[in-house]
Amino acid sequence: MRPKKMEDKELIINLMSVLRKKGYEGSSLNQLADAAQLNKASLYHRFPGGKKEIADAALEFTYDWVKDHVYKLLIQRSIAPKERLNSVLKTIGEDLYKNGRDMCILRALSMDNSHEGLFGNKIKSSMSTWIDAFTVLGMDFGLSEKEATEKAVQVLVQIQGGLVVSEGLGSLEPFENVIQSLKNMY
Repeated sequence: MRPKKMEDKELIINLMSVLRKKGYEGSSLNQLADAAQLNKASLYHRFPGGKKEIADAALEFTYDWVKDHVYKLLIQRSIAPKERLNSVLKTIGEDLYKNGRDMCILRALSMDNSHEGLFGNKIKSSMSTWIDAFTVLGMDFGLSEKEATEKAVQVLVQIQGGLVVSEGLGSLEPFENVIQSLKNMY
């Protein structure tokens, strides 16, 4: 009996787990194929462009996730700003970063400077979408556009920093503390 075909979303999430841990340069096709539960030939069939196409797919998935789960919620003015903030922080903490267990794919793929040209625009696009959404939220809290943008950047910096410190210390507490402190940032 043939094994069940992995759904595209599950496939990308599994491939992202390798890229998050190893980065672009550190990820081998064997590791990616193992994560995808495919042999290398099947992996190439799904991603003829190899590792670059896999990383592009991971970044596209991330952009879509940020747009659907951060941007769309934070710009919904029919929901109170505090409620939007708490909901998005819960989703970011629990779903995107697994309470600090998962490193950010944007960070992992931006660490390889030699590939800035390959991924720079997609990374910037995801981060800009994130910042734009938090800027709208900040303005809904009564901040000027400039203040809201500065605070939006700080949200991104604090979350990324919390992930790095949690990873470095081997403790989820720093990331969890950042998420909690951001609830009172506005």
